[in-house]
Amino acid sequence: MSLELGGLISKASAYKNVVANTLKYRELWHSGLKPLVVSTFEEIILKTEIRAEVKIQDKIENLEAIVLDLGKSSSGISENIDDSGVKRTMIKSNGSLIYQQLFNGKIMVMIMSPHIEGYGEPKSPRMLEILRPDELKVPFILRHVETLFKEITEWEDYDDEEPSKTAIGFQPIGYNRTDEI
Repeated sequence: MSLELGGLISKASAYKNVVANTLKYRELWHSGLKPLVVSTFEEIILKTEIRAEVKIQDKIENLEAIVLDLGKSSSGISENIDDSGVKRTMIKSNGSLIYQQLFNGKIMVMIMSPHIEGYGEPKSPRMLEILRPDELKVPFILRHVETLFKEITEWEDYDDEEPSKTAIGFQPIGYNRTDEI
């Protein structure tokens, strides 16, 4: 019996190409991309004199991440624990840029916004883009770091002059700035 496979041959070929690309992307991550991202982050830290750390999360092979972590600091806000004057300082996470290797070897680029622990819920990481390892070059990394700094600067300088910004903190239900007189 002879089978007429039609489009199955092309679909099987496409699948084999994708699997081969995954292996190639994983190799590119280890041989070139990972060192490039780390050295670029380190140079950015050196030249900008920002307080940051490059962290490599590599406990799971082929699902690694490189993080430009701006660390934690005191938020300047403290909670009164009781009438005795004891206070608990709220810690601020200053944000980070994450290059996460995906299961298929592609790289997901994400920003983790700043947040204050105990003051609202932290936002989920915001995905900027997914790139093949051969697409990610130094200009992309610089653009991603610029986007990080734009977002954390906007977060730090938050006010209500820009109606498109999301309010930080408690907002009563039905609250609408346009309703004010």
